[in-house]
Amino acid sequence: LSKYPPEQKRSAVMPLLYLAQREAGYITKESIQEISEILAISTTEVASLIGFYTLYHDKPEGKYRIQVCNDLPCALRGADEFLEKLCENLGIKVGETTADGLVTVEAVMCLAGCDKAPLFQVQTPEGLRYFENQTVEDTMDLIRSWQKEHQAKSLEDKQPSG
Repeated sequence: LSKYPPEQKRSAVMPLLYLAQREAGYITKESIQEISEILAISTTEVASLIGFYTLYHDKPEGKYRIQVCNDLPCALRGADEFLEKLCENLGIKVGETTADGLVTVEAVMCLAGCDKAPLFQVQTPEGLRYFENQTVEDTMDLIRSWQKEHQAKSLEDKQPSG
């Protein structure tokens, strides 16, 4: 809060949301309450930001959050069909998470790359990555690499140390 003038402390809401999400993987109700108290604003004001910005989430979902842009220009370049077939391949619907809890697929508006659609951004605990000019096959290869990495890490975690 020291970075903000006392009369403008509510300006810290976005960085505080980011920190809360980084800690838990999503923004908990407790975090919303705590942020509202710190900044002296209502929980509704804090929660409205979570609902508005696609990079904030109020419930746990997949470790990898694939956000496919399907606004009109991207849809004209095949984004809707891409999104539908990707979800079909994963056995989920848009907005759902795979059974292994690894991947959530969402539709979002405007990732500022309409000329390179279908495109998506992937949110992970490590950050944000963009993928442009995608095919379902390329995206499934990417997801399979995440699954292999996840399985290898799970096996490694189960190995007795010593």
